[in-house]
Amino acid sequence: MRPAHWISFALMCLLPGAAVAANPGHAEAPTVAAATVFKIKTVATLNYPWAMVFLPDGRLLVTQKSGELRVVDTQGVVSDPIPGLPAVSFNGQTGLLDVALHPKFAENRLVYLSYAEPGPRNTSGLAVGRGRFVNGVIKNFEVIFRDGDKVGEWQGHMAGRLVFGLDGVLYVSSGERQMGAPAQSMTTIRGKVLRLTPAGRPVKSNPFLNGDAATDSLWTLGHRNPLGMALDPAGRLWLHENGPQGGDELNLVTRGANYGWPVVSNGANYGDGPGVDTIPDHDTHPEFAAPHVWWNPSVAPSGLMFYTGAMFPAFNGNAFLGSLAGSALIRVTVEGEVATESVRYDMGTRIREVEQGPDGAIWVMEDSGSGRLMRLTPRRSAVSTGQ
Repeated sequence: MRPAHWISFALMCLLPGAAVAANPGHAEAPTVAAATVFKIKTVATLNYPWAMVFLPDGRLLVTQKSGELRVVDTQGVVSDPIPGLPAVSFNGQTGLLDVALHPKFAENRLVYLSYAEPGPRNTSGLAVGRGRFVNGVIKNFEVIFRDGDKVGEWQGHMAGRLVFGLDGVLYVSSGERQMGAPAQSMTTIRGKVLRLTPAGRPVKSNPFLNGDAATDSLWTLGHRNPLGMALDPAGRLWLHENGPQGGDELNLVTRGANYGWPVVSNGANYGDGPGVDTIPDHDTHPEFAAPHVWWNPSVAPSGLMFYTGAMFPAFNGNAFLGSLAGSALIRVTVEGEVATESVRYDMGTRIREVEQGPDGAIWVMEDSGSGRLMRLTPRRSAVSTGQ
């Protein structure tokens, strides 16, 4: 699609008030030691875990980036790798990525996985597949969607988060593979959020339908590396993405919106020296949807969930995201469309993933070759003060 076309799409789909002034949304929250607010229990240790999802019986399915899916039981025992998975390209930031359960998992046992699918001559591309989890095995795994235009040199920014909407459609975040320009191209899935049926087909109400498989699947564009995606309590979809040097973003995802990368960012391009910024900020281009929260310097966000449990009543409706660069768990308050970073809980290590447990505990995973799976429960004094 010609540049004039995607700009017209952005103008057509822009939310009123999406542009930011000089600094609204810039996150500068206080940092507190996580151990002063949470009791932190290490439940298990895994090899570069990437994502987790709770099964109905309270056990966890956990992906390891090197290609293994494992079960962690309620006592912290880690299973052997689950058979039945596809081959995975494990290189740089790519590998086995997210895991999600079909909304009717109790009936159909369908587990969804995103991963780097290997191609010829050491290339790879984002793929999404599903299989039935029966008796400790993934059966009849099938690829339901793939990036057919695989690349070899760029081993980062694959993203790959999976979220089912309240209406049962599947959202998939797709990074731009460290290439920038594809995020604005309407002929590739890179730098986009995809909206698919549970069988992997484009949804008929998607905004850019034209008969092309890649374009038909698109929901939003202009993303860099969306490593966290989740529904809020109202069912709205949010995502965060890593910026370049600074400019990490938390965005409300709306139909057909263009989030501006690589045309705009509140961070600076790599190679820009001190005091130099060769990429315009969001407030210079109101045609693009601007972030609700942004971070500079970078926190490198990864993993996202909205809290809805009873264990931390003061946190209800708040978003939590892991921080790789900041070695923290970050809490963001969300009221309507106003989001504000509240506090950073210093975890002392890179946090890859965060989820809410069935009992309301907060679970986080460490990004490490001996990555800890940790369960966070409240310290009584912290709960009474609403920290």
